[in-house]
Amino acid sequence: MSPHSLHQPCLWHTWAQTRPDDIALITADTEYTWQALTEQIHHLARVLAAQGVSEGAVVTVVSNNSPDVVMLYLACSQLGAITALTMPQPYQLIQKNLRVLYGEGQRQFVWISDSAISGFSEQDRQRLFTDCQVLNLQAPAAASAPCLARDAERQDAKQRDTEQRNTEKIASIVFTSGSSGVPKAVAHTQAQHLASARGLLAVLSFQQHDCWLLSLPMYHVSGLSILYRWLTVGACLKIGSGQLEQDIQGATHASLVATQLKRLLDHRQPLQLSHVLLGGSDVPLPLCQQARDSGIETWLGYGMTEAASTVTAKPTDHIPSAGRVLPNRQVQLRNHRIFISGDTLASGYYHQGQLIPLMDEQGWFDTKDVGLWVDGELRITGRADNQFISGGENIHCEEIEAVLNRHPDIRQSMVIPVHCPEYGARPIALIDSPSDLSALQLPLWLADKLTRFKIPDAFFPMPQQPQTGIKLSRKAMKEWFSDNQNEYQLMNDPESAQ
Repeated sequence: MSPHSLHQPCLWHTWAQTRPDDIALITADTEYTWQALTEQIHHLARVLAAQGVSEGAVVTVVSNNSPDVVMLYLACSQLGAITALTMPQPYQLIQKNLRVLYGEGQRQFVWISDSAISGFSEQDRQRLFTDCQVLNLQAPAAASAPCLARDAERQDAKQRDTEQRNTEKIASIVFTSGSSGVPKAVAHTQAQHLASARGLLAVLSFQQHDCWLLSLPMYHVSGLSILYRWLTVGACLKIGSGQLEQDIQGATHASLVATQLKRLLDHRQPLQLSHVLLGGSDVPLPLCQQARDSGIETWLGYGMTEAASTVTAKPTDHIPSAGRVLPNRQVQLRNHRIFISGDTLASGYYHQGQLIPLMDEQGWFDTKDVGLWVDGELRITGRADNQFISGGENIHCEEIEAVLNRHPDIRQSMVIPVHCPEYGARPIALIDSPSDLSALQLPLWLADKLTRFKIPDAFFPMPQQPQTGIKLSRKAMKEWFSDNQNEYQLMNDPESAQ
């Protein structure tokens, strides 16, 4: 492979030239070779070009994962357009994102899946088609469309320099609500995404004969990063139907939460999995041992949208940490507050064509997470946002959750601070367990594991809500609790939306 190929905007062209007949993409009903995939992307780029999409245009994609979303993202990359990925939601919320992306009078290109638009009222549908140019992927194609990649063997130095610059243009926008709940549009270049992929794959084995399941939505950076790992290696990507037990068949790699992995292992079906990247909550060691007995290597890590996904990672072990800093990233602690820098850090927050810097004057980004070093590994102790004071003592929600998640009958937990007239604030806990909570006798079980003032005052069953990313939404859980437990008043501290 040419030393320049990793810097090409159209990585799939490299694999189409060197391994045209190898399977690149598996969907529910089709298998695409690299050659067939490249032809499909080129055709779709022509379709988009015929509708006015060109270099630098922002195309908003509203959809869950599907072959169309993957193809659309790659076709936009080929044209040099920017893809803004957002989840299906009511049109009023989509409009908030559109106001962040487009200025007055700017052409608003939108593609929205049939399933996403089916929940719209007739009035909202009319507003969508009035406000935006809704793209049609089945429209006639333009006679020709520019392709940013060329045969590597025929490139001269000037062409390679041009391609290098193209990787430095904004390629993706992923929304994160951050601590304020206001949508922030995090803008990354392809070079930043590729740096993220290469850094993780320097330590986690993923080869051309492997297959990574696209198990997380692309509108989260944890899902989008899977795309770039696939393209970097030239392996196989599988897009499932949303039924994990079926989708996982044939996949060697997947990004899952602990409860998904446990469900797969308990199902006792034959698996080809060799590696699972876990996230979301404290990972129980017995689960990792169960996976190891099944030939699955489990990894965990720490990351965020602004860093193009993973910052630290390691194979799971008995040491409670998020692992070592991956290549192409830097981490420093300032009074235990975590700051990151490096080649994966986003170009900025996108607002109507302008980039708002997210780094300080020294080039560091404040994650608002709190941690410490343990023998060269980073241990995350919590969010600065999720710390509260109870009776003059600092309490981190994540510290209590980590202990609760070690209970053999607890799948997941979340601690929420509520107002208390005597102590100012007290913790309560939401628990996901197959058992009746009273039978677990959690205050007694926690007595020798937590300082007394850190033991939650009350325990409630966790509502079963769709988990769209690798993290459970603390914001969604707080909203549910506020709506369903009127006797408690939530603290008004800033909160993480992840």
